[in-house]
Amino acid sequence: MALKATICKAVLQIADMDRNYYQDHLLTIARHPSETDERMMIRVLAFALHADETLSFGKGLSTDDEPDLWRKDLTGSIAAWIDVGQPDDKRIRKACGRAGQVYIYSYGGQASKLWWSHISETLDRTRNLTVRSVPQSASKALASLGDRAMELNCTIQDDQVWLANGRETVQIELGTVKSPPAAAY
Repeated sequence: MALKATICKAVLQIADMDRNYYQDHLLTIARHPSETDERMMIRVLAFALHADETLSFGKGLSTDDEPDLWRKDLTGSIAAWIDVGQPDDKRIRKACGRAGQVYIYSYGGQASKLWWSHISETLDRTRNLTVRSVPQSASKALASLGDRAMELNCTIQDDQVWLANGRETVQIELGTVKSPPAAAY
């Protein structure tokens, strides 16, 4: 018998001063049986960083042709494809062909660096790919915020992120591994 996803609920209050975005979101997060609290909370972090009325969670680990999060425009085209972890280069190239922008949030310390060193060359020419790294200490601390019912506050300013649950606050300073080339004018 297959294990079912655990449903987690979150009230996420976002104050993103970098984008002038201030909104509350009620999130329902289906946590796959093999997903850790760390990975689930990185998905919540990615949601906060890209929050928008049209941003939604994909089907997750059990589906290869959907990202962890995505934003579609009114025509159904994928404006943003957001994945968490260390997807293979084939999946990333496919996402870059399907979406306007692709974002990867990697975590895992040395394993994340090793992952990127193996696939970076094949992704050099992608024009719409951004890869950000979450420091291992921050991702482990985020895992401690994970619960089935969460009330979270997220503040984003000057590319710094603070995620708090009322008892503890985690500060996250994302690293940029790859960003799209600057537009030439």
